[in-house]
Amino acid sequence: MYLIKIPKIIKIFKKDLIWDMPGEEKNIYLTFDDGPEKDVTPQILDILDCYEAKATFFCTGSKADKHPEIIDKIKKNGHSIGNHSYSHLKGTKTSTLLYLADIAECAEILKTNLLRPPYGKITRQQKNSIKKQYKIIMWSVLPGDFDRRVPKEMILYRASKYTKRGTIIVFHDNIQAKEKVIYTLPRYIEHFGNLGYKFAPITEELFG
Repeated sequence: MYLIKIPKIIKIFKKDLIWDMPGEEKNIYLTFDDGPEKDVTPQILDILDCYEAKATFFCTGSKADKHPEIIDKIKKNGHSIGNHSYSHLKGTKTSTLLYLADIAECAEILKTNLLRPPYGKITRQQKNSIKKQYKIIMWSVLPGDFDRRVPKEMILYRASKYTKRGTIIVFHDNIQAKEKVIYTLPRYIEHFGNLGYKFAPITEELFG
């Protein structure tokens, strides 16, 4: 089970994590987890380029190791990179020592202080250690493109229904989500673009 829209109470209770990016401008923050994937990420980059939209890619170190050319293209196209651990470990199922080592291994490759915990799962001890060095970026909308039970049309509906100014939305650039994200992304961008929204990357500079 997963929450499509993060309730306000969770954002208040876990206010040391970043759930959205409030501000005066009509910005939406596209994020992509689990890549880079050679059969998915380049197609997403092409869609983003077509609409002049920027995004943030939370990449696993193991895949970044295999596809440095895609990492280079992400950066060259003006998008941001975030740490999504090296091995995509679930923090609540992993010792703190191993978890931190896995994050550090990814950091050696990606060199960013933006981090998203895989599955959004992280213990308090892990969080307290990591937040000294990283901005922990969560999300406000999770439409579920990874969920095989949900049709692509519903992914678009969920994404559109819950998005507002400052939303951080999660899609996935992996094989499992490919059909749904490739269907949803251009329609989602076009819809909100027509409403005057811009798609901005999450950058380290935004946090001072």
